Amino acid sequence: MRVFYADQFVLPLPPGHRFPMEKYRLLRDRLAAEVPDIQLMRAEPATDGELALVHRPGYIQGISEGTVDPSIMREIGFPWSQAMADRARRSVGATIAACRAAFQDGIAANIAGGTHHAYAEKGGGFCVFNDAAVAIRLMQAEHGRHSRRPLKVAIVDLDVHQGNGTARIFRDDTSVFTLSLHGAKNFPFRKEPGDLDVDLPDGTGDEAYLHALEHALEELGQRFDPALVIYLAGADPHEGDRLGRLKLTWDGLEARDRRVFDWAWQRGLPLAFAMAGGYGHRIEDTVQVQVNTFAAAASYARRWHNRPR
Repeated sequence: MRVFYADQFVLPLPPGHRFPMEKYRLLRDRLAAEVPDIQLMRAEPATDGELALVHRPGYIQGISEGTVDPSIMREIGFPWSQAMADRARRSVGATIAACRAAFQDGIAANIAGGTHHAYAEKGGGFCVFNDAAVAIRLMQAEHGRHSRRPLKVAIVDLDVHQGNGTARIFRDDTSVFTLSLHGAKNFPFRKEPGDLDVDLPDGTGDEAYLHALEHALEELGQRFDPALVIYLAGADPHEGDRLGRLKLTWDGLEARDRRVFDWAWQRGLPLAFAMAGGYGHRIEDTVQVQVNTFAAAASYARRWHNRPR
C-alpha cells in the first residue's frame, strides 16, 4: 500500500499552540516500524494550476507569497510561513498521489490531509487548501480525457467536525456526494449542507455511532454510484480527544474504519484516505488511533492485491 507524506515541512508554531504538528512524524515513524506491506513515499507539491481547479487564484497567490489577508490567516489558525505554504501544497499533492495509486492498487493513503474546512476563496480551522476537493477535480479532469461520463466520487467524512468547505465547494455538483458524520454542537457552528449530514449528540459512543454509520453508508449506496471513494479517517471522535466531545473507543474506531473499507471493497471501489483531525489529550492516543487505521487498511490492501483480475 502506497502512503504519501510531507512531514518534513514543519510549521513554526508558537509555544502552547493547540495543533499537534508532531503527530505526523510520530505516525510515519510508527508505520515504518510496525505496519508491514506499506511503501512510504514523499509527496510532491500541488501546482498552481492544480490548486486553481478549486481555489481562487488570488487566494493561491496570497498563501504562496504571504500576502493573504490577516483575517483569513486568523481563521486558518496558523501564522504564515514559507514552510506552511509548502506543506499545504504537498498535503494536497499527497491526496492527489493517493487517488492515482488507489486506482491502480485499490487503496492508498495520505499521512496528513483531510483539510475539509477550506473553501474556494479562504481557509479555516487549520485547513489551508482543500486537498480532497482539488484531488477530485484533477481526477475528474484526467478521467475526462478518455470518457464522456463524469467521474463520480463519494467523500466519506468521519472527522468529528463537519466538512463545511467541502460541502460548499460541491453544493450543486451531482458528480460528487458528500457524506459527513459529525458532532452536532461542535465546530463549525454554522454548518454547510452536504448531500448527507448526520448530526451526533455529545457523548455518542460506539454502538450508536456504528449504527448511524451503517445507515448512512446504506443510504449513500442507494442514492449514488461512485467510481472513487475519498475517506477522511479523523481520530477526533476518540473518547480521549480534547476537541471531539464524542466517546468512541479504540475498538469502536477500528470497527468504523473496517466498515468503510469493507463497504468500498465489496463494491470494488478504489479508496484513498487521509488522516483529518486528531487532538488527543495525549498525542500518543491520536497516533495510536491512526496507526490502527493504517493497520486495517493494510489488510484490505493485501486483499486487493490478491483479488482476481
